[in-house]
Amino acid sequence: MPPVARFRSVVLDCPDPRALAGFYSAVLGGSPDAAEGEAGEDDWIVLRVPEGPRIAFQQVEGYTPPEWPRADRNPQQFHLDLDGGATWEEMDAAHERVLALGARPLDLEDREKKDFMVYADPAGHPFCLCRIEHA
Repeated sequence: MPPVARFRSVVLDCPDPRALAGFYSAVLGGSPDAAEGEAGEDDWIVLRVPEGPRIAFQQVEGYTPPEWPRADRNPQQFHLDLDGGATWEEMDAAHERVLALGARPLDLEDREKKDFMVYADPAGHPFCLCRIEHA
């Protein structure tokens, strides 16, 4: 049976779509594009990630970021897993770059055991840099 639909985008609510799209563009590549929304408006920005899905950023008034890990108040709704490299040297370099771009560390403990580190993007969404051995 054919699928019902095709995957289109991951959409992140945020207070400033252009700024958050710029953060992910610096992390993942690609360039933000407001052309799909109304001309001249920045309330919906799309980032077409090379070798990845589209990520859209939608402006939400009164946005409240998730609190990780606070399942009693605001459970983790989703997070992005990003390939940070195959070696710990590559992971350390990725760590320094995301911090310089405005990410905030959430969980860096036991990284060698877990093979990932958890951060919040500038709007507070959690994401992981994962150590992935490339085939």
